[in-house]
Amino acid sequence: MKSVYLDNAATTKMRDEVISVITETMKNNYGNASSSYGLGRLSKTLIEASRKAIAKILNVSAGEIVFTSGGTEADNLVLRSAVKDLGVAHIITTKIEHHAVLHTVEQLQKEYNISVSFLKLDEFGTIDFNELEQLLKNNTKVLVSLMHVNNEIGNILDIKRVAHLCEAYDALFHSDAVQSIGHYNLDLQEIKIDFLAASAHKFHGPKGVGFAFIRKNRVLKPMICGGEQERGLRAGTESVHNIAGLEKAMSLTYGNIEKETSYIKGLKTYFISKLKAEIPDVKFNGLSEDLEKSTYTLLNVQLPIAANKSAMFLFQLDLKGIACSKGSACQSGSNQKSHVLTEILNKEELEKPSIRFSLSVFNTKDEVDYVVGVLKELI
Repeated sequence: MKSVYLDNAATTKMRDEVISVITETMKNNYGNASSSYGLGRLSKTLIEASRKAIAKILNVSAGEIVFTSGGTEADNLVLRSAVKDLGVAHIITTKIEHHAVLHTVEQLQKEYNISVSFLKLDEFGTIDFNELEQLLKNNTKVLVSLMHVNNEIGNILDIKRVAHLCEAYDALFHSDAVQSIGHYNLDLQEIKIDFLAASAHKFHGPKGVGFAFIRKNRVLKPMICGGEQERGLRAGTESVHNIAGLEKAMSLTYGNIEKETSYIKGLKTYFISKLKAEIPDVKFNGLSEDLEKSTYTLLNVQLPIAANKSAMFLFQLDLKGIACSKGSACQSGSNQKSHVLTEILNKEELEKPSIRFSLSVFNTKDEVDYVVGVLKELI
């Protein structure tokens, strides 16, 4: 049976070069980075070299990169410490953020009685910048948390504009950039963002490692307490091999970003044209059809199928060897509808199957042809 992997927004295949670096590091750099003897110092040196390489890509200082277990931990570290330690009393966000942000904000509201404002969205999932500016005029300490690229519909936020507004009104700005780091060049000296979260397995690196960018004048306190690792911000023995794998994946991704972006964007363009040609009533959720306003890696497709056929649609695709999803991987296996699509689609549209297809450099036009053929057959 043919096997086609089109769920790269959930996780990506590791590059062979990354696997080699991880394997070599596990064999040769097994010393505890907190130890003072030679093997420990070698591990520490590797961690700091990785930190510097990542910082250089983002145009920040090495001290502003804090390694975590992934994007979820990075989001939690920033949001919790901003409220607990920086005195944030008001968080501005949307209802289409990743649950790592939404559930954390919900918990902080219960624990600290902070106020939370959810920005209104249009039918494409776009925020109203005028509303954001009005909310920023609040005199309380405000943090804005908006993701750069939405993980379900692919919308790209104008983070420069948000950062400019936050700076103008002395508000903090945090962005879950898990779907954009590794796919877009971000100069964080130019973009005055305060906090950012990233995860290695979204750009062909290992699972279980990521980082938080914390601007040097924003002093947070640890969420995980223990040793003094990560300059006291994240206790626990460092996963040296995963950090080395993260750096290798990021360096390879940005070293080839123009070539790979062009290739994947070409695949997305081809996918859209094939869907329109073969399934004329197909619709695209959010801005995912727009090659400029949505990420080049993702399409969220609403298929013209009766409600009674939609329940088993993903299962039928799986039987044909096609891996894709109806939304965030974190809610796979759940019967709940996508919280993102619930915010932007009407009741009738929600009854139809909406499928997220996400692409990588490892996909091909032949795979797109196969998927569109299967979709046409099932419809």
